[in-house]
Amino acid sequence: MAGAPGKDKDHWDKIGILLQPLGGLLTATAVAYVGLMGSRVLEERQSSDSNSRLYSELMSRREEAESTLRKDVLGAILQEYLQAGPADLDAKVLQLELLSNNFHESLDLRPLFHDLQRKLLKLPAAPDRNELLARIESLAREVTSKQLFTLQGRGARFSGLVDLEAVDAAGAGSVPLTAEPQKLQIGKGTCTLAVLVRSVDRATKTLRVRLETNECVRATETETETATATATNLNTTFDVGYFDFPIIDNTRLPNNWRCAVVLTNWVEGFAELTTICFPGEYASLKDRPYYEEVIQSLRQKSPN
Repeated sequence: MAGAPGKDKDHWDKIGILLQPLGGLLTATAVAYVGLMGSRVLEERQSSDSNSRLYSELMSRREEAESTLRKDVLGAILQEYLQAGPADLDAKVLQLELLSNNFHESLDLRPLFHDLQRKLLKLPAAPDRNELLARIESLAREVTSKQLFTLQGRGARFSGLVDLEAVDAAGAGSVPLTAEPQKLQIGKGTCTLAVLVRSVDRATKTLRVRLETNECVRATETETETATATATNLNTTFDVGYFDFPIIDNTRLPNNWRCAVVLTNWVEGFAELTTICFPGEYASLKDRPYYEEVIQSLRQKSPN
């Protein structure tokens, strides 16, 4: 029995001698596996980065080609429009349709609409003249509808019918679009607006309106508190017709908001006006923010 411990030791020594090469083999296998997996992950990441760069390059080239094409098309259409003679009103309407369908969000097309309307109204009343007037009014309503649809998910709106006879009877007074001022909510802010109709021009289908903002409050949430900023009141008067489009023709409100009043329908004796308010970042590219608005926006987004 005294020799049993020695025999056990020799037994474990033999096992250790046998397992030592196996341990080295397992270690080498583990190192090789980790290296292989690391290399595979690195290759996948490089492939993903390469695909991302390729996609970005393709998109950039596509946007550049599209911008070049749009610029050439715009230049060609404008040149044809400006060179067309007084008798080529049908061609002018067609060119205006092309411009409106492709560039209504970036170009102020109102002068072209008004110029064409003036030229058509100077002509004697005839079916052709009335048809062309109906075409440009239908085109304007379509553009307004597209822009309202784009903006309504980002802002708030309300509509109302204007009795044209009541506006005439008011004389120097005004007729409110709604019985009470409307309180619109844009994100976490609110703005109270009133639209007053001052006069009407039936020949050009335009109305002179007064926009009054009684209170605009914008809430800003930070990590520690919720701050509110109340903007000053704003009252302005302007004309509204079929050719005033909300993304382009809007009034700058405090807190980097925009407000537009548009004519959406005109029937015998009544006009429908729609008022929409939306954040300034959805206005046209030509409507650049003020320096103070940029600073305010950066402060609101800052975590400090």
